[in-house]
Amino acid sequence: MTDALSPLRALQFFDSLPQELNAAWLDWLLLEDSMTRRFEQHCSQVTVRIVREAFVLQEECRDEAALLPPSERYWLREIILCGDDEPWLLGRTVVPESTLNGPELALQGLGNTPLGRYLFSSSSLTRDYIQIGCSEALWGRRSRLRLSDKPLMLTELFLPHSPLYREER
Repeated sequence: MTDALSPLRALQFFDSLPQELNAAWLDWLLLEDSMTRRFEQHCSQVTVRIVREAFVLQEECRDEAALLPPSERYWLREIILCGDDEPWLLGRTVVPESTLNGPELALQGLGNTPLGRYLFSSSSLTRDYIQIGCSEALWGRRSRLRLSDKPLMLTELFLPHSPLYREER
């Protein structure tokens, strides 16, 4: 089942903004607010399909681990975010084990709750950066976020039926 996320793992990230992106697409890709909230403006219901939730070793999340503090284990959450049951986004969250203490321990128990609902309800959320990527003509992004200054990586790939692609090219 994790093969469903292979396009997300194949994302190639750009050092600067790609010239071929129009303003409407950039508005989606550089969104600082909750993507869940943005999706809710385009459908009746946003739902999460969990693909995988587990502790993994660094080898399984090498790209993200290189951008996070060293850790023996990382909490990995891979999901498909749907709008009205249509898959719109693949999401992958990688959290160093050291981040999972205090209130941030809740990251392990989100279940079918979209990550954005949890993250953007926290007054301690900050974002270090957003980096845009592309995989098989699909656009994505990754962000290093911090909760109470504790880091996590979020990678998102917009699937073909995502509202992002309905915007004018």
